[in-house]
Amino acid sequence: MTKASWIKTLYQWHWISSALCLAGMLMFSVTGLTLNHAADIEARPHVSREQATVPLRLHQQLRARAEVLAGRTAPLPDELAVWLRDYRHLRLPPDLQAEWTPDEIYMALPRPGGDAWARLDLNARLYEYEKTDRGWISWFNDLHKGRHTGAVWSGFLDVFAVASILFSLTGLLILKFHAANRPLVWPVTGLGLLLPVLLALLFIH
Repeated sequence: MTKASWIKTLYQWHWISSALCLAGMLMFSVTGLTLNHAADIEARPHVSREQATVPLRLHQQLRARAEVLAGRTAPLPDELAVWLRDYRHLRLPPDLQAEWTPDEIYMALPRPGGDAWARLDLNARLYEYEKTDRGWISWFNDLHKGRHTGAVWSGFLDVFAVASILFSLTGLLILKFHAANRPLVWPVTGLGLLLPVLLALLFIH
């Protein structure tokens, strides 16, 4: 492969990886700022609650199951999952594990940008749900961290990371080809590499 064709290939991979990274880099750069200044950004959590009576037939089934599963974590029975989804409009993660006791079924439902939980009081035949929403900034910050975002978003983060590595390495190789005519290339590149290391060694204890 000639030098010209090699440079052309690098440019092609560089622009493809930059196009794939564009939205992710913008989001991660902005959320990097919001995370770095999280203490200065006022958040006003909004808490919503709801209650409902558990249908009698479903309640009887749950009481019997709770006696068997007391003190353990286990998936929800299909009847309960259908009732929560269809009648309470509750989005349940596919891998949800509930905490079972003879008197209660508790479900932790963490989510990006907030938190949530649901419980069934088997003595009172009562369903309770509480959701805390900390706002859009908190939601985007949790996307940045991959907190409670699920397998699909986790997969996107992996693809984004690989594309970012490709973007950086192809950029470095393109710099190498142009360094002969641009004397500041390696001093500036070296400063970019050394500055984070020096700051970490000198100011982070």
